Amino acid sequence: MGFVLVVYLGVLTRNTLQEYNYIGRDVRDTITINGQGDVDAKPDLTTVTLGIITEGDTVEAIQAENTNKMNSIIAMVKSLGIEDADIQTLNFSVNPRYDWTDGERKELGYEISQNIQIQVRDEANTPKILAEAGKLGANQVGGLNFTIDDPTKYEQEARLKAIKDAEMKAKELADELNLTLVRVVSFSESGAGYYPTPEPYYAMDMMKAESVMPEPVIEPGSRKVTSYVSVTFEVR
Repeated sequence: MGFVLVVYLGVLTRNTLQEYNYIGRDVRDTITINGQGDVDAKPDLTTVTLGIITEGDTVEAIQAENTNKMNSIIAMVKSLGIEDADIQTLNFSVNPRYDWTDGERKELGYEISQNIQIQVRDEANTPKILAEAGKLGANQVGGLNFTIDDPTKYEQEARLKAIKDAEMKAKELADELNLTLVRVVSFSESGAGYYPTPEPYYAMDMMKAESVMPEPVIEPGSRKVTSYVSVTFEVR
Protein backbone atom coordinates (compact mmCIF):
# COMPACT_ATOMS: atom_id res chain seq x y z
CA MET A 1 0.00 0.00 0.00
CA GLY A 2 2.86 2.35 0.85
CA PHE A 3 4.59 1.56 -2.47
CA VAL A 4 1.41 2.30 -4.46
CA LEU A 5 0.99 5.64 -2.66
CA VAL A 6 4.58 6.61 -3.46
CA VAL A 7 4.10 5.73 -7.14
CA TYR A 8 0.82 7.69 -7.26
CA LEU A 9 2.42 10.76 -5.70
CA GLY A 10 5.35 10.50 -8.11
CA VAL A 11 3.06 10.39 -11.14
CA LEU A 12 0.98 13.28 -9.79
CA THR A 13 4.09 15.37 -9.22
CA ARG A 14 5.40 14.62 -12.70
CA ASN A 15 2.08 15.58 -14.31
CA THR A 16 1.96 18.78 -12.30
CA LEU A 17 5.49 19.69 -13.35
CA GLN A 18 4.69 18.91 -16.99
CA GLU A 19 1.61 21.14 -16.82
CA TYR A 20 3.64 23.96 -15.24
CA ASN A 21 6.36 23.47 -17.81
CA TYR A 22 3.82 23.70 -20.65
CA ILE A 23 2.22 26.87 -19.28
CA GLY A 24 5.54 28.54 -18.60
CA ARG A 25 6.82 27.80 -22.08
CA ASP A 26 3.77 29.08 -23.94
CA VAL A 27 5.93 31.69 -25.67
CA ARG A 28 4.79 32.80 -29.11
CA ASP A 29 7.26 33.42 -31.93
CA THR A 30 7.11 37.13 -32.70
CA ILE A 31 8.76 39.86 -34.72
CA THR A 32 8.65 43.56 -33.88
CA ILE A 33 8.60 46.12 -36.70
CA ASN A 34 8.79 49.91 -36.58
CA GLY A 35 6.76 52.08 -38.92
CA GLN A 36 6.65 55.77 -39.75
CA GLY A 37 3.90 57.91 -41.26
CA ASP A 38 4.17 61.54 -42.40
CA VAL A 39 1.42 63.97 -43.38
CA ASP A 40 1.91 67.51 -44.67
CA ALA A 41 -0.58 69.95 -43.17
CA LYS A 42 -1.10 73.65 -43.79
CA PRO A 43 -1.12 75.79 -40.62
CA ASP A 44 -4.47 77.42 -39.91
CA LEU A 45 -3.60 79.47 -36.82
CA THR A 46 -1.13 82.37 -36.70
CA THR A 47 0.02 83.91 -33.43
CA VAL A 48 1.17 87.54 -33.64
CA THR A 49 2.67 89.60 -30.82
CA LEU A 50 2.41 93.39 -31.06
CA GLY A 51 3.99 95.88 -28.69
CA ILE A 52 4.38 99.56 -28.00
CA ILE A 53 7.26 101.22 -26.19
CA THR A 54 6.58 104.84 -25.27
CA GLU A 55 9.12 107.21 -23.72
CA GLY A 56 8.60 110.61 -22.12
CA ASP A 57 9.15 112.92 -19.20
CA THR A 58 6.15 111.96 -17.05
CA VAL A 59 4.25 108.75 -16.44
CA GLU A 60 0.93 110.50 -16.97
CA ALA A 61 1.85 111.78 -20.43
CA ILE A 62 3.31 108.57 -21.82
CA GLN A 63 0.58 106.43 -20.28
CA ALA A 64 -2.09 108.44 -22.07
CA GLU A 65 -0.18 108.21 -25.36
CA ASN A 66 0.53 104.51 -24.97
CA THR A 67 -3.07 103.71 -24.00
CA ASN A 68 -4.54 105.59 -26.96
CA LYS A 69 -2.26 103.77 -29.40
CA MET A 70 -2.89 100.32 -27.92
CA ASN A 71 -6.65 100.88 -27.72
CA SER A 72 -6.63 101.84 -31.41
CA ILE A 73 -4.71 98.69 -32.29
CA ILE A 74 -7.08 96.46 -30.32
CA ALA A 75 -10.11 98.16 -31.92
CA MET A 76 -8.58 97.57 -35.36
CA VAL A 77 -7.97 93.90 -34.56
CA LYS A 78 -11.55 93.42 -33.37
CA SER A 79 -12.89 95.14 -36.49
CA LEU A 80 -11.44 92.23 -38.48
CA GLY A 81 -13.72 89.82 -36.61
CA ILE A 82 -11.17 88.55 -34.10
CA GLU A 83 -12.83 87.53 -30.83
CA ASP A 84 -11.90 88.84 -27.38
CA ALA A 85 -10.77 85.33 -26.39
CA ASP A 86 -8.06 85.49 -29.08
CA ILE A 87 -6.56 88.75 -27.76
CA GLN A 88 -4.37 88.59 -24.65
CA THR A 89 -2.29 91.22 -22.86
CA LEU A 90 1.16 89.76 -22.20
CA ASN A 91 2.71 92.55 -20.18
CA PHE A 92 2.40 96.16 -19.09
CA SER A 93 5.35 97.81 -17.35
CA VAL A 94 6.46 101.30 -16.37
CA ASN A 95 10.15 101.93 -15.69
CA PRO A 96 12.35 104.96 -15.10
CA ARG A 97 15.05 105.78 -17.64
CA TYR A 98 18.56 106.77 -16.61
CA ASP A 99 21.76 107.91 -18.23
CA TRP A 100 25.08 107.29 -16.51
CA THR A 101 27.79 109.84 -17.31
CA ASP A 102 31.08 110.02 -15.41
CA GLY A 103 29.63 107.82 -12.71
CA GLU A 104 26.66 110.06 -12.15
CA ARG A 105 23.09 109.04 -12.77
CA LYS A 106 20.87 111.37 -14.71
CA GLU A 107 17.13 110.84 -14.87
CA LEU A 108 15.77 110.87 -18.42
CA GLY A 109 12.11 110.26 -17.69
CA TYR A 110 10.06 107.09 -18.00
CA GLU A 111 9.29 104.24 -20.37
CA ILE A 112 6.11 102.22 -20.78
CA SER A 113 6.14 98.84 -22.51
CA GLN A 114 2.97 96.95 -23.40
CA ASN A 115 2.50 93.81 -25.51
CA ILE A 116 -0.52 91.90 -26.71
CA GLN A 117 -0.77 88.49 -28.35
CA ILE A 118 -3.32 87.81 -31.08
CA GLN A 119 -4.45 84.49 -32.46
CA VAL A 120 -5.41 84.92 -36.10
CA ARG A 121 -7.61 82.20 -37.58
CA ASP A 122 -8.13 83.79 -40.99
CA GLU A 123 -4.87 83.77 -42.95
CA ALA A 124 -5.87 86.89 -44.90
CA ASN A 125 -6.01 88.96 -41.68
CA THR A 126 -2.35 88.50 -40.71
CA PRO A 127 -0.79 90.96 -43.21
CA LYS A 128 -3.61 93.43 -42.54
CA ILE A 129 -2.92 93.39 -38.82
CA LEU A 130 0.83 93.87 -39.29
CA ALA A 131 0.38 96.78 -41.69
CA GLU A 132 -2.36 98.55 -39.73
CA ALA A 133 -0.62 98.06 -36.39
CA GLY A 134 2.42 99.85 -37.75
CA LYS A 135 0.29 102.78 -38.87
CA LEU A 136 -1.33 102.97 -35.42
CA GLY A 137 1.99 103.16 -33.56
CA ALA A 138 3.13 99.59 -32.86
CA ASN A 139 6.93 99.57 -32.77
CA GLN A 140 7.49 96.00 -31.61
CA VAL A 141 6.36 92.98 -33.62
CA GLY A 142 7.35 89.46 -32.61
CA GLY A 143 6.21 85.91 -32.22
CA LEU A 144 4.93 85.21 -35.73
CA ASN A 145 4.14 81.57 -35.10
CA PHE A 146 2.26 79.30 -37.50
CA THR A 147 0.54 76.30 -35.95
CA ILE A 148 -2.29 73.83 -36.52
CA ASP A 149 -5.30 74.59 -34.34
CA ASP A 150 -6.54 70.97 -34.18
CA PRO A 151 -3.93 68.46 -35.39
CA THR A 152 -6.02 65.42 -34.37
CA LYS A 153 -7.15 64.44 -37.87
CA TYR A 154 -3.61 64.79 -39.23
CA GLU A 155 -2.21 62.71 -36.37
CA GLN A 156 -4.76 59.98 -37.11
CA GLU A 157 -3.85 60.00 -40.79
CA ALA A 158 -0.14 59.83 -39.96
CA ARG A 159 -0.79 56.96 -37.53
CA LEU A 160 -2.61 54.92 -40.18
CA LYS A 161 0.25 55.49 -42.60
CA ALA A 162 2.74 54.36 -39.96
CA ILE A 163 0.75 51.18 -39.29
CA LYS A 164 0.59 50.37 -43.01
CA ASP A 165 4.33 50.98 -43.25
CA ALA A 166 4.94 48.52 -40.39
CA GLU A 167 2.61 45.93 -41.96
CA MET A 168 4.38 46.18 -45.31
CA LYS A 169 7.80 45.76 -43.69
CA ALA A 170 6.54 42.80 -41.64
CA LYS A 171 5.15 41.01 -44.71
CA GLU A 172 8.38 41.53 -46.62
CA LEU A 173 10.43 40.18 -43.71
CA ALA A 174 8.09 37.22 -43.18
CA ASP A 175 8.38 36.28 -46.86
CA GLU A 176 12.16 36.40 -46.69
CA LEU A 177 12.19 34.19 -43.58
CA ASN A 178 9.48 31.84 -44.90
CA LEU A 179 7.15 32.77 -42.06
CA THR A 180 3.43 33.50 -41.84
CA LEU A 181 2.02 36.52 -40.03
CA VAL A 182 -0.71 35.36 -37.63
CA ARG A 183 -1.89 38.45 -35.76
CA VAL A 184 -0.80 41.61 -33.97
CA VAL A 185 0.04 40.98 -30.31
CA SER A 186 1.18 44.48 -29.25
CA PHE A 187 1.25 48.04 -30.52
CA SER A 188 2.81 51.28 -29.30
CA GLU A 189 3.17 54.79 -30.67
CA SER A 190 5.74 57.45 -29.87
CA GLY A 191 6.80 60.82 -31.13
CA ALA A 192 3.50 61.66 -32.79
CA GLY A 193 3.08 65.35 -33.39
CA TYR A 194 4.28 68.33 -35.34
CA TYR A 195 6.74 71.13 -34.91
CA PRO A 196 5.60 74.77 -34.99
CA THR A 197 7.59 77.45 -36.75
CA PRO A 198 10.29 79.17 -34.69
CA GLU A 199 9.17 82.57 -33.50
CA PRO A 200 11.00 85.41 -35.27
CA TYR A 201 11.14 88.84 -33.68
CA TYR A 202 10.96 92.19 -35.42
CA ALA A 203 11.45 95.74 -34.20
CA MET A 204 9.96 98.54 -36.29
CA ASP A 205 11.37 102.03 -36.28
CA MET A 206 8.98 104.30 -34.40
CA MET A 207 8.93 107.00 -37.08
CA LYS A 208 8.49 104.59 -39.96
CA ALA A 209 5.79 102.71 -38.10
CA GLU A 210 3.58 105.80 -38.24
CA SER A 211 4.02 106.26 -41.99
CA VAL A 212 2.05 104.50 -44.71
CA MET A 213 3.07 100.85 -44.80
CA PRO A 214 2.23 98.24 -47.43
CA GLU A 215 0.87 94.89 -46.28
CA PRO A 216 3.70 92.38 -45.90
CA VAL A 217 3.50 89.06 -47.70
CA ILE A 218 3.09 86.26 -45.16
CA GLU A 219 3.76 82.65 -46.20
CA PRO A 220 2.85 80.09 -43.50
CA GLY A 221 4.25 77.16 -45.50
CA SER A 222 3.38 73.65 -44.34
CA ARG A 223 4.01 71.48 -41.29
CA LYS A 224 4.88 67.82 -41.16
CA VAL A 225 2.83 65.69 -38.77
CA THR A 226 4.66 62.45 -37.96
CA SER A 227 3.73 59.22 -36.20
CA TYR A 228 6.18 56.49 -35.14
CA VAL A 229 4.73 53.09 -34.27
CA SER A 230 6.12 49.78 -33.07
CA VAL A 231 4.05 46.68 -33.91
CA THR A 232 4.72 43.14 -32.70
CA PHE A 233 3.36 40.32 -34.87
CA GLU A 234 2.93 36.68 -33.98
CA VAL A 235 4.49 34.43 -36.65
CA ARG A 236 4.68 30.73 -37.36
